[in-house]
Amino acid sequence: MNKRNLDILGDFNILYIEDEPQLLKHTTMVLEDFVQNIFAVPTCKDALEIIKKNRIDIIITDINLKHENGIEFLKELKYEHEYNIPAIVATAYTDTEYLIDAIKLKVEDYIVKPINLKDLLNSMHDILLPIAQKKEIKKSYNMIRTISAVTDGKQVEMVKFILKNLDAESMFNYSYGDIMAQVDVSKPTVIKFFRQLLQKGILTKIQNKKYLFNENNLPSPSEEIDE
Repeated sequence: MNKRNLDILGDFNILYIEDEPQLLKHTTMVLEDFVQNIFAVPTCKDALEIIKKNRIDIIITDINLKHENGIEFLKELKYEHEYNIPAIVATAYTDTEYLIDAIKLKVEDYIVKPINLKDLLNSMHDILLPIAQKKEIKKSYNMIRTISAVTDGKQVEMVKFILKNLDAESMFNYSYGDIMAQVDVSKPTVIKFFRQLLQKGILTKIQNKKYLFNENNLPSPSEEIDE
């Protein structure tokens, strides 16, 4: 089997639920080196609050939590709160009675405690890889849509730079000077092009050096962005 590229995990947010303090701390310290953000909590109540306030890409939860059950929490998320988030459940050998519930719930994977961190990382990779690939396809499609509406070579290079450097929240965090350092283009040209993107709603200025990319406002292939 080819070696997995764990770098893809760096674009994802992880929610980890574990009521054993040392295990929670140790696993979190390892995972935080691989993922974008990890939210580590000891209770399902805390987990729900995190989910309401943050984008969570995958949940890792123990089944037997103190006074709580990880499977029941996943059921609550799916059927009561209508969150459909991929999940990995951690189970002891004696928890086989819960695995049927996990299968019915279509939980993506389960790992046996004590947790083997290499196995956990590989499982996260396998679950998130299709999502990462879908994001790349979407990014390429957006690039094609935008470039198809651009006639100037400098604009094409700026479009490529913008789309390549969007973060997971579709934010572009670069200044005009940053663009000029990477693309052979003058400041007036950058300013003019950004003004056009802002007017068309493709970019929304959030604050200085921070723009939101709005893919829904991209032009159709038959439209052009004026020079």
